[in-house]
Amino acid sequence: MINAANNNHRWRWLTGGAVAFSLLAFVLLIGLLGWQGLRYFWPQPVALMAVSTPDGQSFLLGEIAQTHQVSRQQLQASGLPFTDKLPDPVTRYLLKTGNRDFAAPDFRPVLASQVTRISYPPQAMVLQRRSGGNAYGWFEGLREGQQPLMAENLALTLQQLLQQTSERSAEADSLRRVQMARLNVQLTQLDRRQQQQRAGQRFTPQAQSVYEADRAELQRQFDRYAARLAALNRESAETTLLLRDAAGVQHSIPLVQIIAAWQPNTMSVWQKWRHFGQQLWHFVSDSGAQNQRDGGVFPAIFGTVLMVLLMSVVVMPLGVIAAIWLHEYAGNNLLTRLVRIAVVNLAGVPSIVYGVFGLGFFVWLVGGSVDRLFYAGSLPNPTFGTPGLLWASLTLALLTLPVVIVATEEGLSRIPPSLRQGSLALGATQAETLWHVTLPLAVPAMLTGLILAVARAAGETAPLMLVGVVKMVPELPVDAVFPWLHLDRKFMHLGFQIYDLAFQSPNAEADKPLVFATALLLVLLILGLNLVAMLLRHRLRERYRALMH
Repeated sequence: MINAANNNHRWRWLTGGAVAFSLLAFVLLIGLLGWQGLRYFWPQPVALMAVSTPDGQSFLLGEIAQTHQVSRQQLQASGLPFTDKLPDPVTRYLLKTGNRDFAAPDFRPVLASQVTRISYPPQAMVLQRRSGGNAYGWFEGLREGQQPLMAENLALTLQQLLQQTSERSAEADSLRRVQMARLNVQLTQLDRRQQQQRAGQRFTPQAQSVYEADRAELQRQFDRYAARLAALNRESAETTLLLRDAAGVQHSIPLVQIIAAWQPNTMSVWQKWRHFGQQLWHFVSDSGAQNQRDGGVFPAIFGTVLMVLLMSVVVMPLGVIAAIWLHEYAGNNLLTRLVRIAVVNLAGVPSIVYGVFGLGFFVWLVGGSVDRLFYAGSLPNPTFGTPGLLWASLTLALLTLPVVIVATEEGLSRIPPSLRQGSLALGATQAETLWHVTLPLAVPAMLTGLILAVARAAGETAPLMLVGVVKMVPELPVDAVFPWLHLDRKFMHLGFQIYDLAFQSPNAEADKPLVFATALLLVLLILGLNLVAMLLRHRLRERYRALMH
């Protein structure tokens, strides 16, 4: 022990322990998010509870979300009557009964003393819907219009019809997002050109004739797609599913509102794993166009990745050029010391301040000026004078700029002076030395700055709420309409989605698993982006290792 202390082994153990503690904390974080979030996609058994009430007996059907013990004092404090006859403690179930639109609320607390019987009926069905949350009940048939559908295997027919409805919805979505959106843009451009010709007194009878012919053709194509879209929607809405709830009431639910239907009490282990994979894929890939709580998070993933990429494109050149100027050309004088102090202080400014600056400078000043110069015909409707993807990326680039500057300057300072002196001694200019010797050796440090910048940018939420992130958007920033990348559009972000689900949801208990699942996705996304940058850094470091030593 004394020998270990004399050899500074205690510091080795201390630093190693700190690293192990950090890794353990990260693993525990991933484990907690995974356990709380991924179990949402696993098919839970559906229980039927017979509950005694003052009026007799009622039935509740749903998933047992929680089971815990509560004391009699807690029940008395909550105002529950007749608590003197209850055991102490008593088991309380939290039952997810779903059926939000016709039997709210989603969750019901039930005391074990009230439950006379619990069973797991094999035919109980769960419906995942596009709005209104899950529905629980018994499958009683299908109806097309007013006529019942007959089949030997009605459950198999239901799955086939759900697949057909999903394909029709995808076709309708493509019509609306691609073909009709493109025609809308062309109609808008045509009208704008006509207004410009009128303003310039160039709207001659010949120009009017051309305008009317072009507009009639575009309108004809638009009407044809609109008719096809209406036909698809009508076909999807015709077929309905009949579901009987625990109270015995039959409900008719259009198939277009149903994402998936399953009977968890009769599923094998393999079917449960397949269902788990399908639900997980739906969560990651679905657009969630109607309701983010019942849809997927693909728009938020897309928006987060695209914003980080745009931010990286902006911040890397600016940060590297600033670091080169500070380290290679400016020298160590009062001005550079003041600049370094300013950079360090910028790193400590609260992120919401950057959001306020981005709103005032980028959105209102720069965006408003761009609109007055290039989009005057669209005013008073703003094009770039409103929060959007471009301004959010620039704001985050400004926020992460100190990280890139400091990391790059640190990398430049670690390059041995002998390499620069050798290059200069061979007749190279300072610029040639910088381009061919110094910068390649500093690339790993630049990528380290990029890793830190990506991690911070992807996790920021507060400034984005002011400069472009919204709860729901009808379109992605990238689509099939020219110019394909729409920097003026608002976008979704995983961080903001976590905030909205956790603090703005009217049904927080139902959305709690989604908060953990979205948080896990955000952590894995940041980890994936960082791993790509770390892989690049490792390859470059190995390439220049021999030169450094």
